[in-house]
Formats: sequence, structure tokens, C-alpha cells
Amino acid sequence: MTIAESFDVVVVGSGAAGAMAALRSADHGLKVLIVEQAQKFGGTSATSGGVMWIPNHGLDGNGDDTRDSALQYLDATIGVPVNRHRLEAYVDEAPRMLAYLRSTGVSFLSAAWPDYFPDCPGARADRSVLVPTFDGRRLGDRRYALMREQYNRFKLFGRYAMDLTETFALMMQSKGWRTVAGRMIGRYWLDRQTRRISHRDRRFTQGAALMGATYEQVFARGVELRLETKLERLLVNDQGEVTGLEVSNFGRRYSLEARHGVVLAAGGFEWNQELRDRFYPVPGLTRHSSTPEDGNRGEALIAAEKLGASTEHTEQGWWIPTMTLPMKGASNFHEIHQAAFDVGRPWSVVVNRRGVRFVDEACGYDQFGQAMVRDHLETGANMPCWLIFDAKFRRKFSAGGLMPTVHTPERKVPADWWDHYIFKSDTIEDLARKISLPVGAVARTVANMNAYAASGVDPEFGRGMNAYDRMFGDPASTPNPNLGPIDTAPFYAVPINNGDLGTKGGLRCDAQARVLDGAGNAIPGLYAAGNNAASPFGDTYPGAGATIGPAMTFGYVAANAIAERAFNQRTAPHTACAEAAI
Repeated sequence: MTIAESFDVVVVGSGAAGAMAALRSADHGLKVLIVEQAQKFGGTSATSGGVMWIPNHGLDGNGDDTRDSALQYLDATIGVPVNRHRLEAYVDEAPRMLAYLRSTGVSFLSAAWPDYFPDCPGARADRSVLVPTFDGRRLGDRRYALMREQYNRFKLFGRYAMDLTETFALMMQSKGWRTVAGRMIGRYWLDRQTRRISHRDRRFTQGAALMGATYEQVFARGVELRLETKLERLLVNDQGEVTGLEVSNFGRRYSLEARHGVVLAAGGFEWNQELRDRFYPVPGLTRHSSTPEDGNRGEALIAAEKLGASTEHTEQGWWIPTMTLPMKGASNFHEIHQAAFDVGRPWSVVVNRRGVRFVDEACGYDQFGQAMVRDHLETGANMPCWLIFDAKFRRKFSAGGLMPTVHTPERKVPADWWDHYIFKSDTIEDLARKISLPVGAVARTVANMNAYAASGVDPEFGRGMNAYDRMFGDPASTPNPNLGPIDTAPFYAVPINNGDLGTKGGLRCDAQARVLDGAGNAIPGLYAAGNNAASPFGDTYPGAGATIGPAMTFGYVAANAIAERAFNQRTAPHTACAEAAI
């Protein structure tokens, strides 16, 4: 196949890792193309919370964080062997990446978000950073509408964009939350100019803010982006160097030369059931993932494996509890709803199918998912587990996609949801029978939780007894913000699946983001970042933003490595000629 076009760098995937690799490569003076198989750009990152976990970032009082304290914390939380050089490269390069991105004009805020293992040595509550609200119209009216839109769960009434402050005000129904909602709605409808273009809120928040602000810089540097362009295979020369790729667009195939490097940043494999079955100890189902439907199928990983690339940590996912509901107005289709914080609220408990607890329900969502896996391997009675709650919980909090009664009163719950997606009864015993759980075990578990709520101490799992748990509890529930008696009828239950934010394992890479073969040698010209690459953290999720932080950092690292390779390739022929002349 003849080469159709030539670039210095071709990036596969338009999420955070790909955007950063393209931006940094362009600033090195390289000609860059991003190819994206979807109809919209921004990847899973644009639909996310948009937080980055960056140790020692130096923003807003973080100046006393250090490299050593970050490594101390990571060493205390990682439970499997990892590439030490790659881990240290992350700790060293992440602050440099952030400083570089700030130098391009992207703004950041430090979030007071506790690390997910707050009792471990070296833990802090200021390593997570995010981008403030971004005006999406700055991308241009055409591109504004083409960035992947956030899920309904990140918007009020599925329409109005929420930043994290607004999200927490509405989530907790804190004082003045109705005023917050009114301002959001009014601001949206008063923006008549944007309403003529699209239903989408011009306010890009959370992951959309991060990607919008980054892509403003990417486009300003003349980087080309091609949508509906899918990687078919990687191209190599006789020396085993990756020299380009073959892509397809609506069935038309053509090849692209990448003179100095290909960066695989196309996400993980969570939507590929065959790969889940191959790698995961408890595979779970693709449809329980909370990433864009059928988006990340591992094609880039498969293409690299065909060249001899190796993988690591593929038994791990970025787990998050999810639940399923029919899509309103289209009941034959379903939506996946995250339940990351719902499972740890007061007036509720989570049990396996034996009717007993298996985890501190308020722990980090990845820890919750890992506990589901462990419990299922031990008992065979998890996946799904069950969130059981009472009328007090129902009035105030969401349960996955079931919104509180102030938003969705009982009369507005669709008839086909009851006793199929959401179960309800006047007694705990009848509820247990409805969901086929052992009545005695469930009743004992609820009685225990009521006693723990009275004392404020959970002797089984320590729920509500660390800073991370309490951040998402309810201060109105005393003496423990994560515990409350489950004693007010009616009682409810929803099944909770082990969903994910993507796969944690992927292509094995070195500290320069180069893809490694089975012998540990770098495959020349091939780089990977984001969920296409294995996490530097192995089996752990150290804090909010631990997916996007490494994605952008190793996109940055890959671009620097490619720029160095490009310089060497440009100068090597002159050296060779000089030697030949001698």
C-alpha cells in the first residue's frame, strides 16, 4: 500500500493523553495528526470529572509536598510489583507537565480532595487539580459541538452543566441549593445566542473544561484532527521500526507515514468482552462500564500485540460501582449510572447475595470494586451486590440513576422500574424476599448498622472513620456522617454492578513511554499513554485524577522522547556520510 500522507507524529486517540502528546509535539516543531475513530473528539476524558492527581504540583499551598513524600505514599498503597523507573518518572514529570500546560495558557485550581488512602504515610488532601469552567464557544461554533458531551449524570436535569462546587451543593442539598439550581437554569436560557446553535451548555465543566482548554491550545498550533478515522494496523519497516499506520474512514483505507513516532492513546479495552474474559479474574460485562458505549475496544492494544508488544496489570480495572436503568423515553435502551458516593451515604448498607457486608462502603470507588472482586472470588455471591436504603436516604440522596424524591417523587418513577430495577417494600424482611436474599442475614446486617449508627463506630469495616469517607458523608448525620439508622419505611434496594472508568492495565511501557516487547526492549517508533498503557500505579488508585494525571504526563513524556528521536534521526545521516567519507 502506498503512503498517502506523511507526518512527523501520528497520535491515535483524542482524549487527555492524545491531546497532550499532540500539543507538546507541536511545540517541539513537529507536524502532528490526531486520528479518532469516534464522531466526536475528547475521548473518555471529556466525559470525566476532569481531575488530575499531580503530587508536588506547587499550587495553592502545596509547596511543602515533596517527591519523597509522594513516593512514600505510593509505596504504602501499591500492592504489586511495578516498574520503579516508570513510577519515579511519573512523580518527577507530572509537575513539569502541569507547569508546561500552565505556560500555554491553561488555568488550574487545587482541590481539597483527600488521597484515597488518607491514613497511609505521605497522604495529603491537595494533590488533585482541575481546570475551572471553560467557555466552549472559544473552540469555534463547529468544534464546540463536536467535543464529546458529558453524561447526564454530570448535568442538572440532563441539560445544565455543573462544576464541582455546584455538583456538591446539589448532591448534598446543602443550604441554598435551590438558588444554585435556579442560577444554572437561568444562565443557560439567557444565553440565547448559543441556544440558536446547540442545546449544549456553553459552560464546559469538569472533564469538558480540561479538554476544551487543552484543545484550544492544540488547535492554535495547527494540529490536524480527523474524526471517524480508525486504526487498522501499524506499519513497520524491515528493521522492525514502526513507520506509520493504516487507517480507515467509512470503509476507505489508506496509510499514513509517521516519520518519528506513533503514539497510541486510544483508551483501554473495557468494551471488548473477549479481552475482559482473557484478562480479568472476574470478567464482568462490557455494558456495566461507565465509559462511552462501545468506545474503547482495545484495537490499539491488539495492533501493538501483533508486533510483539507485551502487557502488564491487565487484571486490574479502574473500578467504580454502577447501576442500570432504562433510558427515559426509550425504555428498550439502557443507561449506566455511577454510584461512586451513593453507596457510602448514611441510612444505607451494601450487602452481597448472602446478605452480609464485605467492605467499608464509603471507601474509594476503586477499592469498592476491588472488594467486589475479592468477595466474589471467595463467595461467588457478588456482582451484583445490593444497596439497601430507607425513606430518609430516598428523600435526600441519589441511588445511581434514581434521583432523590425532590427531583423524582414516587409518582414519577416509571412503572416498569419497580421490582425490576428498583425494589421497594414496607419491611426489610419483605424487601429481602423480593430480591432473593436470606431474610435473617439481611435483618441482622441492618440491625448491626443501626447499632453502629447510634454509637458512631463501625467495628467491622471502619465506615466514616477517615477523612476520605467523611468528605462524602452527611454532616447532618451524627455522630458519624456516613452512618444513619435504616429504620424508616418504605425500604428500597438497587443492584450494584462492578463498573469501571476504563482498564488499568495495558501495553507495558518504560519511563519514556516507549512500548516494550516481551523481552523488555523498546519497539522503535511506538509509544503509548493513557489507558492504552499500563498504569504506573499497578493495582492502586492513589487519589482523584489518578487516571488523567498519568495520561497527560506520559503523553507529555512521549512527545519529549519523540522530539529527541527526531533530532537524532535528522542528524544521524550527516554523521553517517561523514564516516563514509573518511
